[in-house]
Amino acid sequence: MTGTEQPPTGKSMKEGMDVDAKLLEILVCPLTKGPLRYDRAAQELISDEAALAYPIRDGIPIMLVDEARALSEDERAATKAHKPAGPP
Repeated sequence: MTGTEQPPTGKSMKEGMDVDAKLLEILVCPLTKGPLRYDRAAQELISDEAALAYPIRDGIPIMLVDEARALSEDERAATKAHKPAGPP
């Protein structure tokens, strides 16, 4: 398949890819060594601690800080709003 062809299902490559659950369990942020969460719509692994989004290209997580995108202030605020409060 060339770069311009669509997968046979009619979905774009972005919509059709998922990250293996076992892989998500073992991957950590290379900067903070903290957990990552998967954003399927954006095809990114998010490190809330580092405020970075690591891209997933062709189903392969690119775990390089230099390739990561900094989260916007809005994305950081949305993450904080959904996190449970820690112990006092």
